[in-house]
Amino acid sequence: MAGPKDWTVGELLSTSSGYWRGCCLQAGVRLGIFTELDKGRMSLSEIAVKIAADERGTEYLLNALSAMGLLIKEDDYYVNGACAAEFLSSNSPKHIGHIILHHHHILDGWSQLHDAVKTGCPVKKRSYGEDIERESFLMGMFNLAMGIAPGLVSQVDLSGRRRLLDLGGGPGTYAIHFCLANPGLSAVIYDHHTTGPFALQTVEKFRLAERIEFIGGDFNTDSIIGGPYDVAWLSHILHSHGPEECKTIIDKTVAAMEPGGLIMIHDFILDNTKDGPEFPALFSLNMLVNNPDGRSYSEEELESMLKNAGISDIKRHDFVGPNNSSIMYGTVRAK
Repeated sequence: MAGPKDWTVGELLSTSSGYWRGCCLQAGVRLGIFTELDKGRMSLSEIAVKIAADERGTEYLLNALSAMGLLIKEDDYYVNGACAAEFLSSNSPKHIGHIILHHHHILDGWSQLHDAVKTGCPVKKRSYGEDIERESFLMGMFNLAMGIAPGLVSQVDLSGRRRLLDLGGGPGTYAIHFCLANPGLSAVIYDHHTTGPFALQTVEKFRLAERIEFIGGDFNTDSIIGGPYDVAWLSHILHSHGPEECKTIIDKTVAAMEPGGLIMIHDFILDNTKDGPEFPALFSLNMLVNNPDGRSYSEEELESMLKNAGISDIKRHDFVGPNNSSIMYGTVRAK
């Protein structure tokens, strides 16, 4: 349960206007400012020409990004700060610009949160194009997972496990890192057919094509094939579904597993009081704005779903991600 906070007027105003900073960051990424400055310091006029923008508007944005500490202003020139160079230039292997663009794409929905609360339904949002929005979301998830997966898999013991199901695994980031950490493990990435080319390309990049395969399907409507599996990984898929759909997904997963198999749910898990941690609580609102049924689930809600599916020895893992993601896991009982 979250404790009380003594808010000051300054903190309230800073929180209310917090989207200003977010919009500056998103604009900088969308306009390619950090990528252009990766080539070296540039003047205002040079940057305005490179991003095909008005010089007055460019100056105000550059000064704001400098005030935020993302850029460094030297006389009449600008240069990336260390953080911008590492995370915001598209030339960097640690680039997180795609998830920042995803936040930009859903901003219009969040501005209508009051309507979503009144109706209990998603709101109509501005469209930036289905392909553009899909790319920013998929690549954003990939970039985030690439930052989290190496540390996560080092904390999860899969010794002796032979075949892993990465359900809704997208590009297979976690399947890849679980296999890298466990030489005796093979894996299946099960996701929509449209994800296949990206997943296979990523698997090939890590030279794991002989150990990781992709199976296209919709786990909401299709049976899960490719098993039996002795470990299943469900990362950030339950929060997009209502409780009954979650139960069905877990039931289908268990049906594809061996007795004694390990099932792991990685998601934004709420305290049982549901008023914390902050990010999972806010994420439920993100689902309200964008999704008809999805939300964050509490530990006891997930435990109940797992028990009903025939899972025993259910526990909460010690892992905590940078955005308060965590893991529930348990063992498949004999059928």
